[in-house]
Amino acid sequence: MLLCVFCSASAANFLTFTAEENGSSFEIVCKGDCNPDLHISMDGGKRWTFLAEGDVITMGKGDKVLLKGNNPLGISKDWYNYMRFVMTGSIAASGSVMSLIDGKGENKVVPNDYCFCKLFERCTSLTQAPELPATGLTTNCYSHMFYGCTGLTQAPALPALRLANGCYYEMFAKCANLTQAPALSATILATDCCRSMFAGCTHLTQAPALPATQLAEECYAQMFDSCTSLTQAPELPATKLAMACYRGMFSSCLNLTQAPELPAKSLALACYHEMFYNCIGLKQAPALPATELSGGCYEAMFALCLNLTQAPELPATGLAMECYEHMFSKCTSLTQAPALPATSLTEKCYAGMFSYCTNLTQAPELPATRLATDCYKGMFVDCANLSQAPHLPAPTLVKGCYMEMFSHCTKLSSITVNFTDWGMQFGNGDDARNWNTEGWLSGISPNGTFICPKVLPKEFSDNKIPENWKVERAKK
Repeated sequence: MLLCVFCSASAANFLTFTAEENGSSFEIVCKGDCNPDLHISMDGGKRWTFLAEGDVITMGKGDKVLLKGNNPLGISKDWYNYMRFVMTGSIAASGSVMSLIDGKGENKVVPNDYCFCKLFERCTSLTQAPELPATGLTTNCYSHMFYGCTGLTQAPALPALRLANGCYYEMFAKCANLTQAPALSATILATDCCRSMFAGCTHLTQAPALPATQLAEECYAQMFDSCTSLTQAPELPATKLAMACYRGMFSSCLNLTQAPELPAKSLALACYHEMFYNCIGLKQAPALPATELSGGCYEAMFALCLNLTQAPELPATGLAMECYEHMFSKCTSLTQAPALPATSLTEKCYAGMFSYCTNLTQAPELPATRLATDCYKGMFVDCANLSQAPHLPAPTLVKGCYMEMFSHCTKLSSITVNFTDWGMQFGNGDDARNWNTEGWLSGISPNGTFICPKVLPKEFSDNKIPENWKVERAKK
């Protein structure tokens, strides 16, 4: 009988902690409504004792502790009711984490939402992660599981082919010494499934392949945010996008030099928002063939890409709210803007698009004759080398349409407009202001030429015609 018990213990794949230095220790901490059934063995599985909260298990170098549990309904319940390990010293984990659920480590299905949420959060003493064999995942089941585990250099295998909402959310975030990411062969994604998964992994040099072709909301959002050692992005073959699917995906990847191809022709809400924000090593942008845009789809996509020298073509003629807002803001190496053929504008569609592009010398033509609220607001703010403004053919202004459009373009000395009225004031009494052109030519060249229709009132200020500028009336 004793032999059979020993054989059974040997066959099981228990979660195991091995001390890598003397005095290493661990304990469990339960937050909120969380009372897991856990047992430990320090003699290879012959004798088991209950592990209660507050029990500190101290080990000598080379000591092994087996862990198992009977928790068929899971361990943690949600973001506020969970169990986590606290460790000191240096500890390597091995064996299956599922032994905490079924007592053996055989189960391949996570039993509940948030099951292993925060399990090893901020365990800086953890040098090796345990096996995660489950192929059936649940909502947020691994979220924050290894968050801040700065001792980890390698991640465990993740065999699941179908993901769940938030299942890998911030799973390895701030694992600063993680150098290798696990393969992610999943082809069925879910909302937030890989969101911020490796954010702040500053030693990660290579991203895993991402073969999924159908995305989910925020599935890869901020996935590699601040991975400052990442030099190459994975291929992104999907042509059917989802809301914010790539939002901030490579934000602040300072050494990223090559962007992946982005083949989608139809975009989703905020899908590329801040995707390459602050990627100062990126010199070339990928082609952007999309002709069907959505709200905020390109917002701040390349903002702060200080070494970007060429902007991609933007063929779309139908725009969406905030679609290009701040797209190239602070791209200080950009000298030429792409063509902007759209003639039907939307709210904030070009707001801040080239703001602080201090080396931009040539602005694109702006053919639209019908404007929208804040459509060009701050579009060329602080473009210090822009000497000529594009012709502005619209006959009627709307609220905020040209607000701060050329503010502090210090070399700007010529502008041609087609509107015949400065538009209505917004506000009352002393607070009444003309938001249409508020500050649009403030801080520009002290001398220049303003070309306008004969009927436009000649009014001088930073909000209308700059002081000392010559006014010429258009022939038509």
